[in-house]
This record gives sequence, C-alpha cells and structure tokens, in this order.
Amino acid sequence: MYNTHTGESINIKYHGFGVYDSDALDRINHFLRCHYTNEVRAIDVRLLDLLCDIQSIFGNGKQIKIISGYRSLEYNEYLRSLGRRVSKNSLHLQGVAIDFEIPGVGNYELFRIAKSFGAGGVGHYPEFVHIDTGRIRYW
Repeated sequence: MYNTHTGESINIKYHGFGVYDSDALDRINHFLRCHYTNEVRAIDVRLLDLLCDIQSIFGNGKQIKIISGYRSLEYNEYLRSLGRRVSKNSLHLQGVAIDFEIPGVGNYELFRIAKSFGAGGVGHYPEFVHIDTGRIRYW
C-alpha cells in the first residue's frame, strides 16, 4: 500500500495460518493513521481482509493507493469546514472505512467488485472508491 498523504509505503503480511499478527497490525494501524493529527486507531481487520480480497482479484502485485484510512474527529471537522462532503459521523472516525484506488483499474470497476462482496458500504467517487464494514449500502 502507498499512503498518498504521507508518502509512506508498506508491504506486510498481517495474517497467516488462521492467526493475525499483532505487530503487523500495529504497523498497519500506524500506516493508516490520521495524517493531519498523527492519531492512530485500530483498523477493523475485516476491512483489511476486504481490501486484500479486492486487490487479489486484480493481482496481488497491484499497489493500493490509500486516500484516507482512519480520520480523527479534528480532521473530519476541518474537512467539513472546507465544505467537503464528509459525514459528521463518518465511519473513518471508527477505523472501519478506507478510501482507495488501484492505479490502472477504473474506479467504477473497483466499485463493482467491492459491491460484489456484500460486506458493507461501498461508494464510488471520481478520485477513489470508499469501502467500509458498516451496514450494506451503495452510492
């Protein structure tokens, strides 16, 4: 994965043989931290699993560009003050949402594939696709 806000990259195995690696998850949580405040929150492993499942359809060698992982309340309010259309109760605040793109894969195609999992919310935007592990809904 590549974080578009921090310029950081990470390539890590966080799950194997039915067990999650807590050190690897800590590194992923830090990688997906709020870039505005550097606040870290645990990211839902179901969300990470979904992201990996989506990536595997396009080839595990494809880089995932992260637009937004965890978002602090302070940053969320800042975005709202700029007139960005972000929810006051965004699931990014809970660590259960990610906005991403995969270079070379159209966002509509990503949206279609993400929807096929029926695992939570999926949103299609011109610049990225949003996935979360909240209730199932599409926009």
